[in-house]
Amino acid sequence: MEPFTLYLASASPRRRELLAQAGIPARVRVADVPEDRHPGEAPEVYVLRLALAKAKAVRACLAAGDPHPVLAADTAVVIDAEVLGKPRDRADGMAMLSRLSGRTHHVYTGVALVGADGEMHSRLSVSAVSFRALGESECAAYWASGEPADKAGGYGIQGRAALFIERLEGSYSGVMGLPLFETAELLRESGIDVTTDWDQGTRA
Repeated sequence: MEPFTLYLASASPRRRELLAQAGIPARVRVADVPEDRHPGEAPEVYVLRLALAKAKAVRACLAAGDPHPVLAADTAVVIDAEVLGKPRDRADGMAMLSRLSGRTHHVYTGVALVGADGEMHSRLSVSAVSFRALGESECAAYWASGEPADKAGGYGIQGRAALFIERLEGSYSGVMGLPLFETAELLRESGIDVTTDWDQGTRA
């Protein structure tokens, strides 16, 4: 059984934390990929396209013969068929929170794996997140905490915004940015079963 290291094509500390939680060793290699959404592109197509593009970009930068797979993910918060990115400023962040208040939105996360042989696998996670009604003062306090500024949709489920969420249908880790079930399935498809050793992933 040969130990392996997974390359994570993301600088997201949340994705690193999720992999560590699952006992999956990873080294970070940040992908430089344009993240613009194509006109009329469906959210599920968008996140899967970007996840694959990030994984392929990092794979192309690795030394020839490097046996370790590259994992990448991309997440989109969607409401009223509109993808909400990271807030541009306070006004934008407050507008996002107001829009999510008292409503259900969807979080799409695409995850992709590219092996040393160039073989590609991808999976999609879709979750429904319902916010309770939010008051303007608590939205302002949440923005002032600094937590939502760098997060798609203007909130982080793993932080203070957990207090806003009335119901979640789907994947908690997917809403965080890396669905662990789908990630494990991708690894298994490529011959890696991380559940055989919780301290160190092994290649079958």
